[in-house]
Amino acid sequence: MIVPASDVRIVLTTAGSREEAERMARALVEERVAACVNILPGLTSIYRWQGAVETAGETLLVIKTTQASISSLEAAIGRMHSYEVPELLVLTVESAGKPYLDWLLSEATPPEAG
Repeated sequence: MIVPASDVRIVLTTAGSREEAERMARALVEERVAACVNILPGLTSIYRWQGAVETAGETLLVIKTTQASISSLEAAIGRMHSYEVPELLVLTVESAGKPYLDWLLSEATPPEAG
């Protein structure tokens, strides 16, 4: 059964290496600010930085979390990330499968929010 999922957020960020992505993903799940993080290595990003067009290999993290955990997640990414300006895109989720939604909401609950 698909149900509304207004509290769910998908957060996208990139890392400079798979190792950094795995370290961040594990910490985010251990700290319970994310229920799950998918790691997608092998990206090529082309972007403008400090007036020059750059090309870099990156790893994408797709982070499943809740609205209530966004502030803690943002602080954790800021603390762990090697980039001066880490990507942090927060996407809303319209609906989800109820069993998955129930699991996600129970897992992405930082201790201070629980």
